[in-house]
Amino acid sequence: MATVCTQCHAELAADITTDWCPACGGALIEREDAIAKLQPALPKAEVDHRGIVLPRRHAIGGIITPQ
Repeated sequence: MATVCTQCHAELAADITTDWCPACGGALIEREDAIAKLQPALPKAEVDHRGIVLPRRHAIGGIITPQ
């Protein structure tokens, strides 16, 4: 399960426990993480100082977004 903000859609790291989004102050919900099921061999996610999971980056630059 992934913890996601209902307002800005930021995904929080699994070890972060809070009642509100550290980025915008919005409410958090738990949702099924469908992307992780489709790609089980993903590298460890990069997390910023607020506990928000950052988008994955390609080796030669740019952000990888799920389709």
